[in-house]
Amino acid sequence: MKTFVSKLRPTPAQGACLSETVETCRQRYNHVLSERKTAYRERGESIGFARQCASLPMLKREVPHLQRVHSQVVQDVVRRGDRACQAFVRRVNAGEKAGYPRCKGRGRYDSFTYPQWGNGVKREQGRLVLSNIGALRLHNDRPVEGTPTICIIVRNADGWYAHIVCDVAPSPLPPTGRSVGIDVGRESFATLSNGVQIANPRHYRVAERRLKQAQRRLARRVKGGNRSRKARTLLANAHLKVKRARRDFAHTIARALVNEDDHIAVEN
Repeated sequence: MKTFVSKLRPTPAQGACLSETVETCRQRYNHVLSERKTAYRERGESIGFARQCASLPMLKREVPHLQRVHSQVVQDVVRRGDRACQAFVRRVNAGEKAGYPRCKGRGRYDSFTYPQWGNGVKREQGRLVLSNIGALRLHNDRPVEGTPTICIIVRNADGWYAHIVCDVAPSPLPPTGRSVGIDVGRESFATLSNGVQIANPRHYRVAERRLKQAQRRLARRVKGGNRSRKARTLLANAHLKVKRARRDFAHTIARALVNEDDHIAVEN
């Protein structure tokens, strides 16, 4: 399985539809959790995934804006709530700190999923066609390989992205006859068994000054205003840049090790 990430270029109308879809999914997710909690508290009854999905057709007749979201997207929201509740039960049974799943506040729910490619989502003439939203322009960094199976639409600080999950046939690398052990540390990012040390780039420390400036700018703004929204976006973009730098570094190192060695041992 491989995930290919492409930036979306929606029109203003399409962007509004994407935001509305995310907001509808957020409300449905909160309803899933509250419905289960109320049923157990008042009647000692556990509601499962199948029962909540069976009630969706009736809910669509009662809630007009739910009709503008593809049926499988709504079902996936119910599945997310079901997975969160199952994880809660697992933690309780294991004696861990449980913590019942929290309802998502506005701006805390940033994605929705088409779980079956071809049902509500497809590609036509280089565009991504989403049910009830339209044909969105794609900015492709690399061509999609294999057979698409799932599409996840994600809202980041710098715009909308499509994560297309594909079934890709594995292509084995040529053997090198080498093995390596990795010791992950704090002073250095990693130390290899052959004595090579990989320095920690400390992306957060490098960006700390810029992050502090963005945080102070946001703290000075009046909450709820347009300038506060812009300052929050700048801060989120700064954190997103650090996140991507860390991920890119980790992927680069991992890929280099996989290319050079047949066997890789990591400390437990």
